[in-house]
Amino acid sequence: MKPTKLYGLHSVQAALDYSPKSINKAWVDTQRQDKRLAQALDALLDLGIEPEKVERKKLDKLAEGNNHQGIVIEVDMPGELSEQELKTAVENLNSTALFLVLDNVQDPHNLGACLRTADATGVHGVIITKDNATGITPTVCKVACGAAETVPVYQVTNLARTLRWLKDQGVWVMGAAGEATQTAYQADFTVPLALVVGAEEKGMRRLTREQCDVLVKLPMLGQVDSLNLSVATGVLLYEVIRQRLKP
Repeated sequence: MKPTKLYGLHSVQAALDYSPKSINKAWVDTQRQDKRLAQALDALLDLGIEPEKVERKKLDKLAEGNNHQGIVIEVDMPGELSEQELKTAVENLNSTALFLVLDNVQDPHNLGACLRTADATGVHGVIITKDNATGITPTVCKVACGAAETVPVYQVTNLARTLRWLKDQGVWVMGAAGEATQTAYQADFTVPLALVVGAEEKGMRRLTREQCDVLVKLPMLGQVDSLNLSVATGVLLYEVIRQRLKP
């Protein structure tokens, strides 16, 4: 856990809803009064946290110039887990594996959105790369709306090696690639699965692609040739769930 600042009513409410024990301190604008802010203050008081009333200039500084809507909190932000912790989690699974693998994804908004979808679809964990990729940041936590606290994020140094190990454990590695010959609707997602999605614009790296047992694509019937990374991830994960819930 690492202390960090979250700002804005949406982020504060997400922290109150999903990880209230992680909140350490709070600061509130002395001049601002509205119903949503009052509700957040009441919730903080119920936790035994009395927000410090400060001038707007201090809140601007705490939020590093971002729109804070009159409130900033300090929380113990979740950290990334290790490769060894990933191995332990895989070995202890008692249901069909479902991991999301993000290969060098650098946009924290995309990681946050993927975490939110991962939580909704029951993903056992998200695997990210250590280098040339975003980790868990305040922006990720804000976009994830609580999912950064509920979905384990495993950070690995050598993704190709990790994927080889997963295959040795009986997990199929399926990568999303525009040049794939079959669509996601033709693939079998009921098997133990690690779904790999490549970075913004560049896609999967060569060594990552070589570890994939199967490549799949989403059919594109219009003029654009690709979807936003987090949107494509959402479509793929819900196809996994559709197949697994099918009678």
